[in-house]
Amino acid sequence: MSRTFTYFIVAGMVLGVLVGWGLNQTLSPADAKTVASNLSLVTDLFLRLIKMIIAPLVFTTLVAGIAHMEDAATVGRIGAKTMGWFISASIVSLTIGLIMVHLLQPGVGLSLPSPETIAKPSGVDVGTFTLKDFLTHLVPSSIFDALARNEILQIVVFSVFVGTAVASLGRRSPGIVDLAEEGAAIMLKVTNYVMRVAPLAIFAALASTIATQGIAILATYARFVGGFYLSMGLLWGVLILAGFLVIGRRIVPLVATAWRPGLLAFSTASSEAAYPRLLDGLQAFGLSRKVVSFVLPLGYSFNLDGSMMYCTFATLFIAQAYNVPLTLGQQITMLLLLMITSKGMAGVPRASLVVIMATLSFFKLPEAGIYLIIGVDHLLDMGRSATNVIGNSVAAAVVGKWEGELGAPNPGGPEAVAATTSA
Repeated sequence: MSRTFTYFIVAGMVLGVLVGWGLNQTLSPADAKTVASNLSLVTDLFLRLIKMIIAPLVFTTLVAGIAHMEDAATVGRIGAKTMGWFISASIVSLTIGLIMVHLLQPGVGLSLPSPETIAKPSGVDVGTFTLKDFLTHLVPSSIFDALARNEILQIVVFSVFVGTAVASLGRRSPGIVDLAEEGAAIMLKVTNYVMRVAPLAIFAALASTIATQGIAILATYARFVGGFYLSMGLLWGVLILAGFLVIGRRIVPLVATAWRPGLLAFSTASSEAAYPRLLDGLQAFGLSRKVVSFVLPLGYSFNLDGSMMYCTFATLFIAQAYNVPLTLGQQITMLLLLMITSKGMAGVPRASLVVIMATLSFFKLPEAGIYLIIGVDHLLDMGRSATNVIGNSVAAAVVGKWEGELGAPNPGGPEAVAATTSA
């Protein structure tokens, strides 16, 4: 069944590109835009379905996972290991972006004149991206408001408090634990229903993009896009190698487990679309529920490896395009700045572009350079989303290994675990 689902996803991708190219070649720009708008309705509905289940799924799985830990000290220990891995992965991701953009130099030769002002709005709002706003954004003023707006970071914070409280009560709150587990099982079943629409959504997403922008856009930005994906491939290699050093040969089935969710994230340019499948797959891989349900939500907030690498790569690409030299000290400062600001990506619309705009402003680089990447941002977002899935899969497996919570594969997944537990 899972292999057939993969075939449907690949077929949706291929047909989407072919149909989009056909529409782009046969219709006028205005008509192609109209058809693309109609096609994008399918993708929008699918992503809304995903967002519909993300909040309750994160809350129930995280509370249930933490509740199965012995006490608050266990939560703190796993949390420290998780954040230690996230910080290390962040440094590696940012550094690879810095090194590769210097080696490939995709912006050199463009020699764009430095603009005096930005004549038109970029659509990227950096006004709300401040340290104060990020810190206050961490804690929800109301959990119901956070659930309603799908504020994953706020839901994670609240869930950690609730799960820790339940764990500290021990046997005095079995009803809450059972309710969280049953809620997670229900949401996973709903996820299976929603995922049946995924191939159609993938087809619509790619067809609408190619219909309006055409395949020619790939050639226009070939050096930048190709360099980015080459750098992304190197990051994948480093992440997989790091995982191999910790979990050994099981890195191969881990990558196989993350393949289908990663393909879904790539096709829809949304890491959220892959979350339910990844949550299910990692438990089938052999990781305990308490590790997966703790590490994965945190990873979606703090471990966006692909997005962080893109911020470094794109910012220095813009500097190269405008012939603005940056000293080694400035570039190291940029890495430190991005190390902090990238942790505020969760819940911010067009997060990578927002971080890049804020970085351009900080280093007095031409903010009009954002226009150089907006046109292909969706294409690059596909790679970033898939990389985030791989990064979080490796992180969960590594923490699980460190905690002794990496067992034998369980093909039945969470539902089989639940059935065994209830029996």
